[in-house]
Amino acid sequence: MRGADLHLPSGTCGEGADPVAVTPGRAAWTYCGLRVVRLAPGESRAFATGREEFAVLPLAGGVVVEVEGRRFALAGRESVFARVTDWAYLPIDVEARLSSAHGAELALASARAERRFEPAYVPAEAVPLEIRGAGAATRQIVNFLAPGAFDAVDRLICVEVLTPDGNWSSYPPHKHDDSPECPARNEEIYYFRVGKSGSTATSDEGFALHRTYTADGSIDATVAVRDGDVFLVPRGYHGPCVAAPGYPLYYLNVMAGPNAQRTMAIVDDPPHAWVRESWQGMAADPRCPLIVAGEAER
Repeated sequence: MRGADLHLPSGTCGEGADPVAVTPGRAAWTYCGLRVVRLAPGESRAFATGREEFAVLPLAGGVVVEVEGRRFALAGRESVFARVTDWAYLPIDVEARLSSAHGAELALASARAERRFEPAYVPAEAVPLEIRGAGAATRQIVNFLAPGAFDAVDRLICVEVLTPDGNWSSYPPHKHDDSPECPARNEEIYYFRVGKSGSTATSDEGFALHRTYTADGSIDATVAVRDGDVFLVPRGYHGPCVAAPGYPLYYLNVMAGPNAQRTMAIVDDPPHAWVRESWQGMAADPRCPLIVAGEAER
């Protein structure tokens, strides 16, 4: 594969009014999916989760989530570059309704699951933030559904990554696939949004670079990604993601796999593993964190 089947440019993987609709069948794998939903002002949508568990993550605007007699009012945010957002968890086998008075764009990250947990609301202030890397490899991780941050879930793992313009993230290149040396196996979706320096808005003109490859060359893709693009990682090393100067980069990582416990354990590409050690004693980029929890835009 040279990337044509794995890189889904904006506008090529939607369904109806939804700009992204990636199912396990569409991705040709087993576990994880992603739908990006746009709700017009006053619009609502009902759906059944079936055998999938979901994270409801506002990308822009706020939404009310109704499930099993509960009502979660997600304040949301102006954009992914504005602030950390609150979010909601939906388990398998429930009926849910989403509605927005003023309109919203939502990420519905999903994983095929077996165990049923309870619906949950998580405020933005409770979401752990992490600064990873150093120097030009500094990035911010929003660990809203990472193992250890939220564990009342069966298989789904999600984090947000924000990379200052000009920096590298998902680096060193790493993998978590069916290779014998990997302690965990996860399918992974990258959903990209591109910003513009000095603004919280997204940019149609901006771009970033993403690389995914395998040691045997069966996958070898280095692509330019733009706002709204998706990249599927079925296996192999992935990284770096490089934010062009002037254009900060956001991506939502959605992961799931057959592991006995949810884990983000990785194996670095051996020739580049030494880079992590080089960060010892190196200062982090002072621009991070790019976003924090705070008063939501109304």
